[in-house]
Amino acid sequence: MSTTSKHTMTMQEPLLRPDTVPGPSPTRLGENTIALAKRLSLWYNETTFEIRDAKEPTDDTNSFCCGVGFGAQDQAIIVSVPLYNLLWIDVGASSVTIKYAAPAKASVKAASLTYPYEFPCHDEVEKWVMSLLDVAYGDAQSRKRCKVLINPFGGQGYAQQMFDKKARPILEAANCFLDVEVTSHHGHAIEIAQKLDIEAFDAVICVSGDGVPSEVFNGFGKRPDALTALRKLAVCQLPGGSGNAMCWNLTGTDDVAAATLAIVKGIRKPMDLISITQGRERLLSFLSQSFGIIAECDLGTEDLRWMGGARFTVGLLQRVIKQTVYPCDLAVKVAIEGKEEIRDHFRSRGNKQGGSQGETDEYIGDGLPPLRFGTVTDDLPEGWELIHQPNMGNFYAGNMTWMSAGAAFFPASLPNDGMFDLVCIDGTISRRKAVSMLLAVEDGSHFDLPHVQYRKVLGYRIVPHKREGVKEEYISIDGERIDFAPFQAEVHEGLGMVLAKSHVYDAPGV
Repeated sequence: MSTTSKHTMTMQEPLLRPDTVPGPSPTRLGENTIALAKRLSLWYNETTFEIRDAKEPTDDTNSFCCGVGFGAQDQAIIVSVPLYNLLWIDVGASSVTIKYAAPAKASVKAASLTYPYEFPCHDEVEKWVMSLLDVAYGDAQSRKRCKVLINPFGGQGYAQQMFDKKARPILEAANCFLDVEVTSHHGHAIEIAQKLDIEAFDAVICVSGDGVPSEVFNGFGKRPDALTALRKLAVCQLPGGSGNAMCWNLTGTDDVAAATLAIVKGIRKPMDLISITQGRERLLSFLSQSFGIIAECDLGTEDLRWMGGARFTVGLLQRVIKQTVYPCDLAVKVAIEGKEEIRDHFRSRGNKQGGSQGETDEYIGDGLPPLRFGTVTDDLPEGWELIHQPNMGNFYAGNMTWMSAGAAFFPASLPNDGMFDLVCIDGTISRRKAVSMLLAVEDGSHFDLPHVQYRKVLGYRIVPHKREGVKEEYISIDGERIDFAPFQAEVHEGLGMVLAKSHVYDAPGV
């Protein structure tokens, strides 16, 4: 394990280019402006930070200064940086160093500019800078203490290299503390999360696919202080796998550097988690549970993993053509049934800022909250009815909108509404309808298709049936295979914690 500690603290678009514009010397006065020298001043408002200088600065990046050259020294140069991109400002004895995320093609990269100051004293400059950084970070925590878990097999084997080249410089420029550890085997992140000193960190950053975040949540869930760990430490993801669903939903990108910037400026957000019971086991799901065509495409296409995200599409088309069905018995505890009612709920709840931790606020204890509906081995909960589904084509339950890039399977999903979304589709629908549905998933418009059953649920029990002549049957929880046996699920409102750009997922919605 390597430990990294570096010296060096509202949301706007992360890829905006700082502007450099010749103009007159600044004359702004007030608390948002500070004059560092006769012809050098800094200024900010709610969205933008500006440097106005008649002299050429020192560029510590030895590359470019905000993308363009500086004009003649008898002109003032205005350098404009979106506050979202501002990472930190170091105040030295006689100079300030401004660290920010600069545009780099379709991404960003860490950059810095250094300016001397003459007029104000050090304490005055430091006080003004702290006020600026407070605005730049808003509700986000600055100088986050991060436990970084890297899956060396993720990102086609380049996860470590991607982190060191694209993520680490931004995190260090933002003065984040980094404790980096490389996972060595399946389940290693569970072991790390079980033993982690939760008082030493603010977030766990998983450089991986969706498997490592799932392991972290489950490692926290196995602790004696599970509730405290799940509430305290935010779980994040930098894209290092084939799906990267958590990253897409919380940061809106699979670009490593842009996602890192989103984590640096991310706000703490409670997120629902789902308990899964199978046999005597209980585990936590943050993303999805699937049985049928999605599970088979997720887990039964390992031979196509070299194709990246495209392997899911290829697997789906292969099975759609065959009109494959997956018989089961299903009981569902429905929260909202009709699509218009679901749309109304999404729009009303999605417009509300913030969020609570629901029933976990009322639970007094250290471990996981109790199960309201019992386990899969208990009698069926009151009011539930197991119904045989001989033609089930797709059983898919989700807690986030994006399951991968271009796959908004659950467009009505909300991070913290105490419900999760269930999509069921008959496997005998025509191939034309099936293909049209797959195309509509890209923007979530399949929600309105009549042959797509879409419900908000509190829980369910499913009993899968083996098909004659089929050797391998699949059930997937967060992309990981579990036994092909009955299981039961129920949601816990706000049990987990993440870092997000806003209070809803970065997705189209309904």
